[in-house]
Amino acid sequence: MKQFIAPAIALLLAFGTQAQRTEAIPFGDFNNWVTRNITESHVIGGNTRQVYAVGPTATIDGDEPYTNRGGSPWASSNVMAKVMGITKTSNAVYPDQRSAGNKCAKLCTQLENCKAIGIINIDVMVAGTLFLGQMFEPIKSTSDPYSKMEMGIPFTKRPKALCYDYKLSIPASGGIIYSSGFGKKKNLPGTDKAEVFIILQRRWEDADGNLYAKRVGTGRELLGETTNGWKNGHRLAVNYGDISGKPFYKPYMGLISKENSYYARNSKGKMVPVQEVGWDDPSATPTHLIVMFSSGSGKPYTGTPGMTLWIDNVALAY
Repeated sequence: MKQFIAPAIALLLAFGTQAQRTEAIPFGDFNNWVTRNITESHVIGGNTRQVYAVGPTATIDGDEPYTNRGGSPWASSNVMAKVMGITKTSNAVYPDQRSAGNKCAKLCTQLENCKAIGIINIDVMVAGTLFLGQMFEPIKSTSDPYSKMEMGIPFTKRPKALCYDYKLSIPASGGIIYSSGFGKKKNLPGTDKAEVFIILQRRWEDADGNLYAKRVGTGRELLGETTNGWKNGHRLAVNYGDISGKPFYKPYMGLISKENSYYARNSKGKMVPVQEVGWDDPSATPTHLIVMFSSGSGKPYTGTPGMTLWIDNVALAY
């Protein structure tokens, strides 16, 4: 009997190991960061601010535009802007010490102030956001924010889930503020939520350089409760094909509307919107992977000030 039972147990153990196999996303342990020391224009104070990026540990002094380093696939809402000759920075994603020798990413929703005596005094609501892709600096305007970033990276695998550790703190005061820097701040009802998603797309380009995509796989969730410490090994399942009729489907899991399309660079080197035109076959092979973590889930320039999301150990499960 043992000669049959032992191999069976070995096979079950092997199956369990295979079923739980994970593949870390590069730099997804957030132990390494680039620190950028950027001096803002004298007209808005001339302060030197630290702006962080996920990548090989390094320090950069000066206002040189940043591009991803060392094979890091991560970009964030941390940026340097130059508008009408004025250099301004924004930083809402920070390295944080989770334990001795172990860092994580801290994503904050906050108001960024830009003040120049006699010229401007504006507040812009920023939600701390980490995503796979690139941000193109310097930012020259607040219009059409998605056109300033390339969302997604080339990818052809079919993961079962996005795995990560997280911790969330929601201010007791709640409330949502809209502030784009133009006009007065608006107080909106309710409390914002943090957001996490993984999207797999199959993209193609037409003869005119337009980019299109079909949705291969979807995992998207809103986090709306303060946690009691860290939630380790959290899994966000990836569901393939058309999920619009599934019991778990929520409207925010749907296809990306044309007006909210993310951007990517086409074969001609031009940034164009990626128009998601439908659901793909459940067995389709993707061409691109989009992963995003954010301390807000609303439209640009909205959020609950003080909302904080910590993220660590991001991986894909197969």
